Amino acid sequence: MAIHYEKLVRWEIPEVEQHLTRRDTILYALGVGLGADPCDADQLRFVYENGLQALPTMAIVLGYPGPWHAHPDTGITRSHVVHGEQGLRIVKPLPVEGDILGKTRVTGVVDKGKDKGALVMTECTVREKASGEVVCTLTSTTFCRADGGFSGPSGPVKAPREIPESPPQHVCDLPTLPQAALIYRLSGDYNPLHADPAYAKKAGFRMPILHGRCTFSVAGHAILKTLCGYDPSRLVAMEGRFSSPVYPGETIRTEMWRDGNVVSFRSTVPARGVTVLDNGRAEIR
Repeated sequence: MAIHYEKLVRWEIPEVEQHLTRRDTILYALGVGLGADPCDADQLRFVYENGLQALPTMAIVLGYPGPWHAHPDTGITRSHVVHGEQGLRIVKPLPVEGDILGKTRVTGVVDKGKDKGALVMTECTVREKASGEVVCTLTSTTFCRADGGFSGPSGPVKAPREIPESPPQHVCDLPTLPQAALIYRLSGDYNPLHADPAYAKKAGFRMPILHGRCTFSVAGHAILKTLCGYDPSRLVAMEGRFSSPVYPGETIRTEMWRDGNVVSFRSTVPARGVTVLDNGRAEIR
């Protein structure tokens, strides 16, 4: 079944009510790789209940609507869906526990052409259930690799952020665990692409790949560590474009260029010489 543009762009994604626990907050940080050094007090604050704080990038798993695009009426081929872009903006400090609401809406559908795929853009507003106050807003682009050529619009598409040509001012290497995807999926993204070898092979990968959200979060960890002194209140916005998959167990290198309160960044896997997250932009206090 092909994508029906008018139906998909008006798709009603149910609001998500999430009961966030301190265990969820700790599990998310462990999935990203925090706590690798059990004596590092800076990392401990994100994985230990005493004085627990939420990683800024945990925003991207709050109010997560799950694989709504897997509904057969969307016309999207789920096995060939990958994460294209991710963004977040934090409005108030993320809770470590409590009840929250997430409302996601489709903001655009772009036809890249037959054999070139399609893009589906969404935006999610996350609120505290009790107060109704906005906690954060999230943007995401899904790349539907098998679903182009449905005679939809070819734009608009946001221009990618230019990365400086000069050498990076800061570089941070962070390893990922071989079982990182299996841990990270417990934060709500259960796509079998990240766990099932047969499913991954069907999608064209030699083994299950790391979640794009996890790669994004590792880059956020690098920025938090390098430029924010592990103070989560200082990282207020972040966005980037996924350019290649990461395999669990690989080391991710994040290169950073700072200009005032704006950081340009790019993440690579040096062992394979590939860029995995590009055109990154973050805002720090």
